[in-house]
Amino acid sequence: MSTAAAPGSGKPAMNAKGGAKADAKRDLKILMLHGYTQSGTLFRAKTGALSKLLVKALSPAPYSMTPQLIYPTGPHRLRPSDIPGFTPPEGKSLEDVEGEATDNWAWFRRDEATGAYRGFEEGMARIAATIAENGGVDGVIGFSQGGATAALVAAALEPTRPLPETPDKEPDSWAGKLRAANGGKGLRFAVVYSGFYARDDRLAWLYGGGGIQTPTLHFIGGLDTVVEEARSRGLVERCAEGTSRVVVHPGGHYVPVSKEWTAALVMWLREVLGGKTNGEAEGEKL
Repeated sequence: MSTAAAPGSGKPAMNAKGGAKADAKRDLKILMLHGYTQSGTLFRAKTGALSKLLVKALSPAPYSMTPQLIYPTGPHRLRPSDIPGFTPPEGKSLEDVEGEATDNWAWFRRDEATGAYRGFEEGMARIAATIAENGGVDGVIGFSQGGATAALVAAALEPTRPLPETPDKEPDSWAGKLRAANGGKGLRFAVVYSGFYARDDRLAWLYGGGGIQTPTLHFIGGLDTVVEEARSRGLVERCAEGTSRVVVHPGGHYVPVSKEWTAALVMWLREVLGGKTNGEAEGEKL
């Protein structure tokens, strides 16, 4: 006779003697944050291979986990003029199509004049709502703007990181809501593909206190012409010493899903989730 855990509780099923069943599976909820101009649906299509791979890699003992990948879409619909390289249909100008709806979304938009991230709070509100709807998450994976956002989410959820006061001295900030959505728990890991550090001065506190403490894995494309390597390295430098690892792949601005590069992800996740140290030298190529 056995006692099953509540679905989504993250607790292992128990046998009649109160011990965990050897084959009990725990949910591993992973928030997946798409890049600028993408959507949750598109990001799912581009990273679908990761889901099957992670289930295969983490389901057996001693991990006994069932990965669940969660794909929200950013709250800001982009106009054609917001999309780099957008080309209007033949016979039309950009002004002709500017008012047309696109399926391109963002977590925030950078104000080129001030450097501020416009709509950032709305982006975090969407993420907080997604976390709450799923009963909390264990980790986050993000690409490009989603990678930068993933690192910020991980930092904001660290329970020991002091929250800044809002201008009106109210504690109920976006970061406070994010923590409440995850039950006050920090993330076990963050994976960043082609990410970068935030250049909005209002977010500098997320890199303070010795840097981001959450274990992070950074994938950098050697031929990435969209996000300069210096910006990605800048994010790595804002992580606490000994908590991050860097993998350089020979491609450009995308999530590499070939065997060689997914193997690097799996190996690192097994180390982190198995409680082993993960502070290998920055710049490692696998």
